[in-house]
Amino acid sequence: MKQLKGYAIIGVLFVLIVGSLSHFLYEWSGSNPVVGLFTPVNESIWEHMKLLFFPMLLYSAAGVIRFRTDKPCIAYSFCFGNLIGTFLIPVLYYTYSSVLKRDLFVLDLLTFVISTAAAFYAAYKLTLSCKLRPYAGLIYVLAAVLFFCFMLFTYHPPMLKLFDDPSVHALSRQWQW
Repeated sequence: MKQLKGYAIIGVLFVLIVGSLSHFLYEWSGSNPVVGLFTPVNESIWEHMKLLFFPMLLYSAAGVIRFRTDKPCIAYSFCFGNLIGTFLIPVLYYTYSSVLKRDLFVLDLLTFVISTAAAFYAAYKLTLSCKLRPYAGLIYVLAAVLFFCFMLFTYHPPMLKLFDDPSVHALSRQWQW
């Protein structure tokens, strides 16, 4: 239990660091389209969900390999935690920005930190309790669907607010007379 708790705490730090760095990776790669599948290609909330999803997926895979014999529930528990954290990003962002009528960088960062901590907390607790065992198949399907959606919607986003790039709107407002 103590090892898993430490692994989860390190996981939060890993995702915060790797996710923060991956925010710039697409630009640093010269807009490499493959890199863009796993890192944000614009400033939309959808693209920022990748900052948690892919680093946690990578870290979780290592945890599953390390703890799978001692913790048989770890794979779907970490998958579920990843889903919770990833979807918490737009929930927190749209909640605070609708109340304030604007977004704030410091609250965007706090949203990322809270979502990451919640993801690992849920993963840790669910790994210990195995409460989601009956839903393991559904959890894997939902994670796979989200993965597929990231691949598809990176370069072919639906016309929904979640996929809007606010930096494009700011530029168009700047040039209006």
